[in-house]
Amino acid sequence: MRRTPLPLRVLPSAGPRRRAAVAVLAAGAGLLGALAPLPGAAQSSQTSAGGIYSCVDARGRRLTSDRPIIECLDREQRVLNKDGSTRATLPPSLTAEERTAAEEAARRKALEQAALKDAQRHDRNLMNRFPNEAAHQRAREAALDTVRDAIKESERRLGELERNRKPLLDEAEFYKGKDLPPKLRSQLEYVQVATEAQRAVVLNQQAEVGRINALFDEELKRLRKLWGGAQPGTVGPVPAASR
Repeated sequence: MRRTPLPLRVLPSAGPRRRAAVAVLAAGAGLLGALAPLPGAAQSSQTSAGGIYSCVDARGRRLTSDRPIIECLDREQRVLNKDGSTRATLPPSLTAEERTAAEEAARRKALEQAALKDAQRHDRNLMNRFPNEAAHQRAREAALDTVRDAIKESERRLGELERNRKPLLDEAEFYKGKDLPPKLRSQLEYVQVATEAQRAVVLNQQAEVGRINALFDEELKRLRKLWGGAQPGTVGPVPAASR
């Protein structure tokens, strides 16, 4: 199995174990490929151009590469000549604990980089949509108008239900102290249930107005920084609501 090397930069003054740990972090936690050759006199004395690295990883697989094999940093690796003879033995560079820590650090770094790219993309899209505050305010009003129209319709429906209930209540006065006729009782119950449901709808619509305003307020804070010269991706993580 050939491993594509990734570029590294390791301080020559560092010891072999420290250089290997730095190499793992620089290469992306062993999830992307193999390490570049480790600098230093001890390393160069063991490996020269054309060496082949071979090892058996923790899963029992035999791996080979023209670079130190990241899956075997915690175990011995043989450096072979082209004819298959052993040229040198590379001792473990990282303990299992050190390798786990390095991989976790690189995982966090990968997540941070992904979040940064997400923020950059989001900010560029935001600036394209809203080149100035007037454009942003127009979008806010358009979003609110839709909900406001829905609230007006709900309030109209509530008024209609109230008008329907009034004659039913007047009729019910004739049966004070008596059982209401089934039809009248059913009509009153329907109006009551429909009224309560419509009031719940209005409350949800009013909450939606608040949510929309909060979203646009957050966007406006972000946009003012971007309009002021801040680079996309530098004004903080993208709020969940904006996604």
